[in-house]
Amino acid sequence: MPLVQIILLYVPVIPLGVIMVFLAVAFSITGLLIVWRFVPRQMLKTHNDLTGALFGTVSSAYTVLLAFVVVISWQNFDKAQTHAIAEANCVVDIYRSSAAFAPEFASDIRSLVKQYVDIVVNQEWASLGRGEESLKARAVLRNIWASFTGYEPKTEKEKVFLAECVDKLGQLREMRRLRIIDANSGVHPILWFVLVVGAITTISFTFFFGSDKFIVHAVMACILSVIIALILLTIISFNFPFTGSVRIGPEAFQQVISYY
Repeated sequence: MPLVQIILLYVPVIPLGVIMVFLAVAFSITGLLIVWRFVPRQMLKTHNDLTGALFGTVSSAYTVLLAFVVVISWQNFDKAQTHAIAEANCVVDIYRSSAAFAPEFASDIRSLVKQYVDIVVNQEWASLGRGEESLKARAVLRNIWASFTGYEPKTEKEKVFLAECVDKLGQLREMRRLRIIDANSGVHPILWFVLVVGAITTISFTFFFGSDKFIVHAVMACILSVIIALILLTIISFNFPFTGSVRIGPEAFQQVISYY
């Protein structure tokens, strides 16, 4: 399990945000104290123009990277939610369409569908937070597939609905597969490395501006570090769609129960 996913699994988003902001502010103040202690103010003032130009370039590049990762993280989160809703819709369609078959077969299908939904809501959803699936849910889905493939339709109506149910079942299996993949999808470790190094570099540049008052310099550096920390917190929160305080819940499947 990736480190970010472990953090999201065990640390709520608010305490995590407080920790990240605290570390960012502590880094800013500590860095400023060191620079103010060992580097003459006048020397830094004479290089303010060069420092400002380099800081503008670095901060612009890092801002673009942050914006890109935030958008991608949100799109992946939204896509995972779409997959979960589509899967739940397929379950409803199969349940309703089963009414077209013989009563005994329809009862078996509906029982298996209810069992699948119950396992997904009460067991598998918790496993998704760890990037895992429920083998029980997979087994039930396999039984539903076996029931449809082994059924011999007796009327034209049953043939039509059997073809529709098999198609919906294929879509359901595909959406389930994508949902499980989404549970394990996150920002690549190399990109996390670049994000962290970029944050440290951008904040560090604020240490080398020449100013007359430490408190003013510290406040500006801390504001920048807080903003960066909060943006990184946003990326972390949406990194794994089914893990953490900000996650996709099983509401779409819970609503399926109302269609029984």
